[in-house]
Amino acid sequence: MSEPPGAAVSLAEAPPADTPSHTLTAQRVVPLRRPGRWIATALVLVLVAQFTHGLATNPFYQWDRFGYWFLRPTLLDGLLVTLEVTALSAVFGLLGGILLALARLSKSPVLRAVSWTYVWALRSIPLIVVLIFLYNFSALYRTLSIGVPFGPAFFSFDESRLATDMAVAVIGLSLNEAAYAAEVVRGGILSVDQGQHEAASALGLPKGYQFRRIVLPQALRSITPNYVNQLIGLVKATSLVFYVSLLDLFGAAQTMGSTYPGDIVPLLLVVTVWYLILTSLVSIAQFYVERHYARGATRTLPPTPLQKLRSSIRDLRERARREAAV
Repeated sequence: MSEPPGAAVSLAEAPPADTPSHTLTAQRVVPLRRPGRWIATALVLVLVAQFTHGLATNPFYQWDRFGYWFLRPTLLDGLLVTLEVTALSAVFGLLGGILLALARLSKSPVLRAVSWTYVWALRSIPLIVVLIFLYNFSALYRTLSIGVPFGPAFFSFDESRLATDMAVAVIGLSLNEAAYAAEVVRGGILSVDQGQHEAASALGLPKGYQFRRIVLPQALRSITPNYVNQLIGLVKATSLVFYVSLLDLFGAAQTMGSTYPGDIVPLLLVVTVWYLILTSLVSIAQFYVERHYARGATRTLPPTPLQKLRSSIRDLRERARREAAV
């Protein structure tokens, strides 16, 4: 029997030719079973449960001493030093990285050569070597002067008076951070479409205005995630300033560990938790900065964690409602 014009027949619903119409029943689509996924999930859950149980019940961790040390003023003072060194080094390192990146992209061969040499040298030398070298810098140059090369000096000053422990730590971390930030910034600038530069030049916009208002806002979408990785590394790298006699968080824990050798493990756990908190805050800030600069580049902004939670709750309610209706 032929179908009337305009009627649509689904191949999935069409019965075989020899099947009576009264035997047709509605069939439910069964999703594809994936036993490997369930086995892997169960295995991971077992491992996580075992790790959590061992972490909570092993007396070696001394969680009572962990609670005692977590908010001690000595460690909190070290935490403030860590935050101060990180903030100053991040600002100066980023500014230095921008200048180095612009010099690397300059048409001047001298600027390009100096910038490349700086980045090559600072990325090759370990950070601890840079810090120790700066800490002993006064042994090489007792006084620093500014004036005409190979001529008279306009004024000079004693280097040892200015090279405090905080100054050495900030300068060393900033010099090291600038070398890595330069490559991050340069990569972000190169990621901007060349047509944007040509359009800005065709409008007769000054170079500085082009960089501030056109190139840099677009480059920040590429710079942000890479530089945040550098910033997280900087937070952890502040633990090295202990070797230049600056008591940051790690240095304070080391000092307390030498005084209370039985509390070394809980002190290290305190340091670990505080670094986890700091890096988590940086990661949260990264998400919202990336979301801000995604405007205009994507049709819809990525949902925030709160929006994801609300969406998941809404989906669970709708699924429960549908199953109850069936």
